Amino acid sequence: MKDLRPSTAQEYVKMVDQAIIEVEEMIACLEYETESASADRGHLDPLMAQLRTLRATMADGSYAFGNEDLPFMPLVWRMGNLLPIGQLLETINQTHRYGLNVDPQ
Repeated sequence: MKDLRPSTAQEYVKMVDQAIIEVEEMIACLEYETESASADRGHLDPLMAQLRTLRATMADGSYAFGNEDLPFMPLVWRMGNLLPIGQLLETINQTHRYGLNVDPQ
């Protein structure tokens, strides 16, 4: 399995930014396509909040890589292939757990 983790902090931040954009687009699609979007957004709103919290810690300098899964991962695992950005979120989680993909010299 290919290691998709980013090699720089800037790439990692961009990856989180991309996930936020993707979730925003999914929410916008739900709002456009259904009248009961609030019921359908039950899993997307917490995901968005957790991604924004993650991004805020990156912006304010309080972010720290950890040895635990990010809070949104149970949702990712539950939804499986139904969540179009599952692979992106898995890569963000792997980066959080194991750090950047830097080749040792």
